[in-house]
Amino acid sequence: MTLQAAGLGAIRAFILDNLAAHPKDVAKLAAAKFKISRQAVNRHLHVLIDEGLIEAKGKTRQRVYALKVLVSRTWNLPIDSETQEHVVWNETAAPFLKTEQKNVHDICSYGFTEMFNNIIDHSGSKTARVNLTMNAREITMSIADQGIGLFRKIMTDMGLANENEAALELSKGKLTTDPKRHSGEGIFFTSRAFDGFVINSGSILYGVTRKHDSDWVYDIGPRDGDSPGTFVIMHISRRATHELADIFARFTTPDEDHKFSRTQVFVNLAKYEGENLVSRSQAKRLMARVENFREVALLFDNVSEIGQAFADEMFRVFPSLHPNVRMEAVNVVPAVERMIRRVNDTVPIAREKRR
Repeated sequence: MTLQAAGLGAIRAFILDNLAAHPKDVAKLAAAKFKISRQAVNRHLHVLIDEGLIEAKGKTRQRVYALKVLVSRTWNLPIDSETQEHVVWNETAAPFLKTEQKNVHDICSYGFTEMFNNIIDHSGSKTARVNLTMNAREITMSIADQGIGLFRKIMTDMGLANENEAALELSKGKLTTDPKRHSGEGIFFTSRAFDGFVINSGSILYGVTRKHDSDWVYDIGPRDGDSPGTFVIMHISRRATHELADIFARFTTPDEDHKFSRTQVFVNLAKYEGENLVSRSQAKRLMARVENFREVALLFDNVSEIGQAFADEMFRVFPSLHPNVRMEAVNVVPAVERMIRRVNDTVPIAREKRR
């Protein structure tokens, strides 16, 4: 059942968008939102049930609604020297997405092939597992392998101290362990094109949430038996309005032939196990490879203070060594701003501006 066939209006779209978070009181929520009666909302709920887009369990006040799974498919695939990511895409997920909006289809195609190519070229895995799940609201794709593990490979190849550092480097973009064949753009742009993107490899969860424009990293500890491999999951609304070109444009500059020359770095990703951001070594870790970009937004979300040495290394020493890199400190609280101004009063600062 396609969204077009469901004849969605604003009320039904609102129900679908809020059902997961409000399985019991979505009718009350919609009634308040649109200033209509609960009975009127119930008529929309019944239409969605009849269309096969949602399901209900229980009666009257105990009734709980849920999005109905429309597609759920899993493929277990061998990987060898002949495997090609576009062929895998065409033989698995693509046929189920051919009626989707072009922008959504393009993002799914790009993300799937980029992530599967990483398995072929980098993981060393002999198998891959692909899953596609769809409901009336969103498309979810996952790809898993049994290889060396993404963060472990980055850590080993780049000589980093741990997998947390590998996740930090990955978040900046332009990271590849095979520069002759890869630009290091695939994961960066894929993670920002989808509404939600998560990588689990080893003990590390790395994710990007489009709605809040945020990157995050959690160390969840070793998995059972120190399981190898990498698991990627990505989801997008079937009514998404952004284009893949929008994502590229945000991080490229026209005056440099649209090269990947802008990035953003979440400063709190340099904090491990609750440590404070006070040392030069932390700042150096955070700013590693940033000189490869022309513009960088340093995002201070969830950072309430920084030390003088950390600030000096980041905002005085780094700019003096790399004068062609334009830096901006974003989402800065007053205490952090004061420390930055102590070492460099020319850095552009925005307390609450979003990119």
